Amino acid sequence: MALGAEEASRFAAVLEENQDALVAAWTDRVAQSLRGRLSRTELERQTTELRKGFHAALAGGAGDVGQEPAAELRAQLAELSTSRARQGFSATETAVSVFALKEAVLGVLDGGDAANLRDYVAFSAFVDNAALFTFDNYVQVREGLIADQAEQLLELSTPVVKLWEGVVAVPLVGTLDSARAQVVMERLLQTLVDTGSPYAIIDITGVPAVDTQVAQHILKTVVAARLMGADCIISGIRPQIAQTIVALGIEFGDIATKASLADALRFVLRKTGR
Repeated sequence: MALGAEEASRFAAVLEENQDALVAAWTDRVAQSLRGRLSRTELERQTTELRKGFHAALAGGAGDVGQEPAAELRAQLAELSTSRARQGFSATETAVSVFALKEAVLGVLDGGDAANLRDYVAFSAFVDNAALFTFDNYVQVREGLIADQAEQLLELSTPVVKLWEGVVAVPLVGTLDSARAQVVMERLLQTLVDTGSPYAIIDITGVPAVDTQVAQHILKTVVAARLMGADCIISGIRPQIAQTIVALGIEFGDIATKASLADALRFVLRKTGR
């Protein structure tokens, strides 16, 4: 149910004439939901600005949040959802900050006037749409933050370290899926370019299990490194992993394999005559 022009104008007047009482009641309700995680001063500033945004939208004749007169209000709601998502607030806590306006307005309306209550239903729908708009923006921002954090964790979990002059190593820990394998390959190849190293050790000591998919990812990384002119040695071949590789019929061909990272490093140093 959309607000008509007359109802929008009437509620714009309500928001203007009762602004102090509305801001106080609105702030109280939001403060209860956030449980002291934002200061009273900051909450009052936010609710004051949002009241102005709702007033401007309604005074401009907006019957729905998606209409042109509500453009500034949408910008305010988007800013609110973005800041709350980055501060770690939940989607519910963010939405309640908008929904609480309904309680504040109901507190200043004359409940004995049937016309007021009928108009309030339409006004409630307007606020609900505003809260849903805020929720959608929150979800988009939150998903973006999660994706960025996942990418950062992926990069941190696949370091490429220089062990010796001309020798770099990739210590793998955890499961090696397609996305992580791509990151491993990119970081290894870039490090080979940056350091000019002719040898790379791929250490799988921290990989809990090696199946056909994991082996294929490792082999692709070795082939890519060879195309860059670097020889790869795979270390961390524990007895359980060796048995699994044999049982699966996985062939590493002429790729050197060692039981430990230390063995792999000694192997490389012997090859370089050091």
